Amino acid sequence: MAVPVPIAWTAEPALVDMRIGVLSLQSKDWNDHFRVSHYIMERLARRWPVVWIDPPHDWRHVADRVRLHRPRFRQPIDDRPLYAYTAPVGLPVIHRPASVRRRMERARLGQALDQLRSCGCDRTVLYCWHPRYLESTDLVEHDLLLYHVVDEYSFSPDDPPTSPQEVAMIRRADQVIVHSPGLVEKKAPLAPERTAFVPNGVDFDAFTAPGPEPAELAGIPHPRIGYCGVLKRQLDWELLRQLIARHRDWNWVFVGHWQENHAELAPVREWMETQPNVYLTGRVPAPRLGEFPARFDVGIMPYVSDGYTRYIYPLKLHEYLAAGIPLVGTPIRTLQAYEDVVLLARSADEWSVALEVALSPASLGPETVQRRKTIAKAHDWNTLAERIAGLIEQRLT
Repeated sequence: MAVPVPIAWTAEPALVDMRIGVLSLQSKDWNDHFRVSHYIMERLARRWPVVWIDPPHDWRHVADRVRLHRPRFRQPIDDRPLYAYTAPVGLPVIHRPASVRRRMERARLGQALDQLRSCGCDRTVLYCWHPRYLESTDLVEHDLLLYHVVDEYSFSPDDPPTSPQEVAMIRRADQVIVHSPGLVEKKAPLAPERTAFVPNGVDFDAFTAPGPEPAELAGIPHPRIGYCGVLKRQLDWELLRQLIARHRDWNWVFVGHWQENHAELAPVREWMETQPNVYLTGRVPAPRLGEFPARFDVGIMPYVSDGYTRYIYPLKLHEYLAAGIPLVGTPIRTLQAYEDVVLLARSADEWSVALEVALSPASLGPETVQRRKTIAKAHDWNTLAERIAGLIEQRLT
């Protein structure tokens, strides 16, 4: 299939002689449920051409890729030069020998780079979202290496030291971005002069726009205690079980899918599915997520407190705030900075009290609601992407 015709774009006046393009390397393809990388890249593409590189297929899955019939380049958003690149069948991941693996990766990256050059780009930003792409930084020409840290990639509750691979990535990068206070404390000392804090954000208009009630919520009585997000092991399921059993007159709504590789949650899922005051919507497409929080009476963030959640920055924080609803959460590191708009609780007793307060009429006073929305507005993805674009331009000039 032919490569899509590049969309016209205009550089900032001060940078008219610097035609920037972005290669984005991340662990999920464009069709996966939206993550921080999606929100940032679709907005950077309003300014510059972006090639989102889908993770390549393993050589053992070539037959699956043939059946997929996906074009090499596709444009998931019509009005901007954002190209999702899928490696052709002949360029799979081959793990051994290492020389062949690198040759294949170099060829894939080269095809993505050629697409940027066809758009007229003469400066390339290699935008890496995981330390696993350290080797890739040697395999494609680029003018700026940006490493964006959106998680503690050990995923361990024990908080181990930063891996040697990630240390090397941070030290090699021309610009490092971290997105939570905990990550600033842990990662920034490795390259303080090249590290910037850019928090998670929200598509503000999507979560504040009025609209009809989603069909998934039809018939669910109030009060609704709502959670939007993946159902995973990092949630405090014992706490939730206690609260659900204790407050049978409250209706607990979970908008999201169960994490596929968290098999230990099977008993929890079975129990939840039997509870008359629990409602599980299953997976909801990312463009529809903004329909739900405004229909909750309270938004919750019931995380366990451990060495992993110390570093997270929940996407749902600003999504709930944009909807103007009361919030209750576990006092993880990030939420402590928002205790003026988030009620923090540890035990089931504290959560019960906090939820009672959140459900009171005082929690919906006009000034209180507006304060939540003001904070969310300051974290709109458009604003955050502009800050990242500014960091890129500063590094390239």
